[in-house]
Amino acid sequence: MNIRHHIDEATLAAFAAGQLAQPFAVVVASHLAMCPVCQRAYREQIAIGGAVLDQLPGKPVSQGLKTGVMDMLDDTPAEPVPLPTLPAPYPLPLSQYFGAEGPKWSAIGMKARQSILQNDANGSLRLLYIPQGRAVPDHGHSGPEFTLVLKGNYTAAGQTYAAGDVEIADEDVEHTPVAGPDEPCICLAATNAPLRFGAFLPRILQPLLKI
Repeated sequence: MNIRHHIDEATLAAFAAGQLAQPFAVVVASHLAMCPVCQRAYREQIAIGGAVLDQLPGKPVSQGLKTGVMDMLDDTPAEPVPLPTLPAPYPLPLSQYFGAEGPKWSAIGMKARQSILQNDANGSLRLLYIPQGRAVPDHGHSGPEFTLVLKGNYTAAGQTYAAGDVEIADEDVEHTPVAGPDEPCICLAATNAPLRFGAFLPRILQPLLKI
């Protein structure tokens, strides 16, 4: 897998510190499951965080808290819950959303499909299936959008994103992603604000499709 578009250092640091909202964290975790380069960068972020914690002055704790922690060390570990074996091309971090049977798709027009995995106050997380050669309607963003390619590829704003690549768009980005001509493109996308569509029909359908 030749991954060319990676997670930037600031986003990795926020992920390592637990500061990303759940939808964005799932996209980053899924990318890490596919990308050895970012796995190494993530381990470096964890090491940096550990070094910073080591330099912080210690604080006294109550005897009760200390005793409770020591008692927990004597507890028998719970049996690990086996994770489902997901069908290709879905990374293991998506196991919390569907089991071995895979996602449940719904049609969104022009033979495209989506599977909404999360849509709440923390943001939206969805899978998108775009047939080969088809375009996602031109749109801008009211907040960040993280898109991870799981299968196939798409081109947007002169850049091609293939399996494992991540595109991070913000309010300054307006684009028209077009799936490659050879196979459908499956993406994992996270947002925390509605997209800004220029065309009339996508704007009308937007509340129904929860985009």
